[in-house]
Formats: sequence, C-alpha cells, structure tokens
Amino acid sequence: MDQLKTILKNLPENPRVVVSGNYAMPKALMATFDSQVPNFILHMLNAQVEIPRREGISYESAFIGPGMRNLPNVTYIPCRLSLLPVLIKSHLKPDVVLLHTSLPRFDTVSLGTEVNILPAAIEAVRANGGIVIAQANAHMPYTYGDAQIYEHEIDFLIESDEELTEHHASELTSIGRAIGEQIARLIKDNSTLQLGIGSIPDATLELLKFRNGMRIWTETFSDGVLNLEEASALDEGIPITASFAFGSKRLYEWMHLNRRIRMFRTEKTNDPSQISRQARMTSINGTMQVDLYDQANASRIRGQIYSGIGGSTDFITGALHSTGGQSFMALPSWHTKSNSSTIVPLIDGAVTSFQHSHVVTENGIARCFGMSEREQAANLIHYAAHPDARENLTSAAKKMGLLG
Repeated sequence: MDQLKTILKNLPENPRVVVSGNYAMPKALMATFDSQVPNFILHMLNAQVEIPRREGISYESAFIGPGMRNLPNVTYIPCRLSLLPVLIKSHLKPDVVLLHTSLPRFDTVSLGTEVNILPAAIEAVRANGGIVIAQANAHMPYTYGDAQIYEHEIDFLIESDEELTEHHASELTSIGRAIGEQIARLIKDNSTLQLGIGSIPDATLELLKFRNGMRIWTETFSDGVLNLEEASALDEGIPITASFAFGSKRLYEWMHLNRRIRMFRTEKTNDPSQISRQARMTSINGTMQVDLYDQANASRIRGQIYSGIGGSTDFITGALHSTGGQSFMALPSWHTKSNSSTIVPLIDGAVTSFQHSHVVTENGIARCFGMSEREQAANLIHYAAHPDARENLTSAAKKMGLLG
C-alpha cells in the first residue's frame, strides 16, 4: 500500500480517473486514491451514492447516477453509450484507470460484473502513458469474454475482501405489471431480449418464463435473466451476451466461471449493426415522457440532466433493423408526483430517442413505427394516454395539425 501511495503522489495535476461504475466501484481502492490525490476528475458511469464527494473533485459522466445527480460541479457528456469509447480515446483521455476485478486466475483477472467502457479506458490510458490499478476481490465473479484482461495490462494490483454492492428490484406495482403484460403479449418465442433495470422489465421477464428459446443480447441484466435461465426459457445453445450486470448475491454467484455468460465491451454489445443481426431483436426501454411525434425524453427533468442518453438509442436502432425486431418504449401514463400526463403534446427540452415500434402504458399499446404522423398521434392519444389527458391532448393535436 505504501508503494501505491508513492505512485499516486506522482500523478499529474488534476488527473482524469476512469473508475468501474454502476455497482462495481472498488471502494477500498477509491478511498485510498481519494485520500492521496487532492484534486482529480472522476469519470464514472451511473455512479452510486458511495462515491467520494468533496471540494477538489470534479465529476464527469455520460450517464448520471444518483451519486453525481444534482452536484454543481458535474459535467454531463451527451453521448450514446456505443460511442463513448471513441470519446475516451480521443477527447476524454484518462490519466488513471481504477478497476474492480476478480482474483487472478492463471495469468488473467476478470472485470466481472462491469466491462462496459473499461477495455477502451485501459487501452487509452496505456497509450497516454498513464497507469492502471486494480482491486482484486474474492467476491467479484470471474466472467469471460472481454472481461478477461492479462495481468501485464495492470501496473499495480491490490487484493481486498469486499462484499459486492447488491441491487434488489423494487416492489412490482399494479401499473408496472399491467405494462409488462401488454409488452409480453407481443413477444414471440425465440426472440432476443434487451431489457433495462426496473419494475417494467422485471414484470416482462417474469411473464416470459414460460416461453421457449429466448435469447439475451443486452447492455445490462439482473436477476430476471437468472429466473429465465432457471425456468428453462432461454436457448441453451446461445450465450447470454451483456456488458455489465448488477443484482443479488445469488446472481453474482451464478455468473462466476459461467461459460454461458459472455461479458463484452460496450462497442460490441451496443453496436447497432451487431444488434440488428440478432434474431427477433426486442428492445424494451423506459422513459419519462413521450410526445405526439413519438419523441421520448428519458434523460432530463425540467431541463436538468437526470441520467443520460445511455444505450437506448443504440438498441432502438438495432432492433428496428433486425428481422422481426421491435422496439418498446414503456412508461406509466400518469406522473403521480406532478399530477400530470406523461404523454405530452410536444417535449420542450432535449429528446433522448424517437421512432419506436410501440409506446406502451398500463392503458394499452400505441403503434408508432410505420404510421403516418397523424396516425401516430391518434394512437398515442387513444391507446397510451391516460383517460384524463385525452381531451387536452386531442385539442393540442388539432392545433398542431396532427388531427383533423
């Protein structure tokens, strides 16, 4: 540890450090780094609340998590997840990369639950003359694919015994189940699934446990995929492909040394051309607002960044180019806190995505892809919008020239 502290004292002024994100932050290593480096730029995807927060640290992310949300000194980088590795190699070159890995196995360690942008960051920092430091943890599962990195790619490795942070699904609501039921009815056997994390994907996966030959090509997965595997709903001949995962301890134990699971870098999992090659690619994503042009806002609240573009646009595009593919955008029809409709006449801020196959609420399914803009607006009002919002939406649509 003394040697590590000496290395950290010789870093350039205000270095940019890329750290394993989501639920895979190496806590002990991050704490040591924070104690030894007075000023730095912390680049992390979906940072959780355990990140260090103090003067001297500035924050940077293409997907804002709860740990960085609403901080005054956070810089949001608008970028599709598939293209973020390009930025890391060209515009956001790191000086340090901090990894959370498995224990060594032969001459490799594994990035385990969080591959994502890390291979690109390792390549960029080595090309930039920086350093790679790993926290090797007995609790981190050893996973295959691009998760495997050689020990010679790491400049300094410390071992720790640190329980992984678990993520447990929130309780399923009646609205979430209703939306999941709407979506599940349109998904056929032998489809390939991309699902985010949340009550609606969880409900959908639960309802797909009795299907056959399902496949997974996604950026992230959680316990719902394990439940499909245990229900024999997945195609045993096709690997489960993802870039990161978080969930229960049971999920992490299942992932360990499991050759059914391939964890790849985000440039592969989120490449629309790769996604489009998957059989009946079915993309299911959530959003906060949809307007009558089928534009979705999944990233901002009252103009302020809440999360980010993420990978949804990569999968929407890939799914629509897949033979038999489809893209679902799911949301409750009514926002209870603001007492307002989530289907709005026109989004007045930044748009995250557009042109989905279907917009789904607890009320029904609005077909959008292939429809004229008038048919699209009418479907959104009549099938997806909350009954209390339909009159106002109809009036707005007429003023917008979308309804006669």
